[in-house]
Amino acid sequence: MNATSLSRAEALNCAPVRNPAVSESRQESGDVILSYPLKIKSWLRIFQRPSKTSETNYHIRKLQLDALGTHVWDMIDGETTVMNIAATFARTHQINEREAEISVTAFLRELGRREIIGMKRGAGVGTPHRVNEN
Repeated sequence: MNATSLSRAEALNCAPVRNPAVSESRQESGDVILSYPLKIKSWLRIFQRPSKTSETNYHIRKLQLDALGTHVWDMIDGETTVMNIAATFARTHQINEREAEISVTAFLRELGRREIIGMKRGAGVGTPHRVNEN
């Protein structure tokens, strides 16, 4: 699916949605480790050793979230908008809303780039879209 270009206001009104193929585990500290499938580019398969994962054309990658990333991850419910996540993040961590918006959107963009999340347009109503990095 091609990325759809959205205005800043439209992007902030989207709700992040977790990819159902992603699994999470919690450490004793409360931080989250996400396990997600990474597709193998077809030209890279020629360098790959035969294995069970080579038959599926993907590898499982892991991403460990710190306390701040875990806080944002826990707010991703498919309904709460980026704007509301950033506002809650700002209040909880006592930073201004613009700083929170920049940090949260950069984090969500990275999760989207890794296909850990998608975005649902219109405050939790509509079809998932990828937010353009520009």
